[in-house]
Amino acid sequence: MIMQRTRAWRRSQARKNAKSKAPDPLLFKPEKNWKLLYTRGDKLLRARQLGLSYPVRSTRQLLDQE
Repeated sequence: MIMQRTRAWRRSQARKNAKSKAPDPLLFKPEKNWKLLYTRGDKLLRARQLGLSYPVRSTRQLLDQE
């Protein structure tokens, strides 16, 4: 007996298999643009998570601070 694989079968298989190909939500993905973070507090928190210094300060500003 030959099993006919129709368009409906292919679509159902694609829907069934698409769940296993979903990206892992636990993977870290930083923002592409800092402008998307609206408040200064959010930017400071995100910079701390990324290990970046924010706001970016020049060498002169760092020397003046001391």
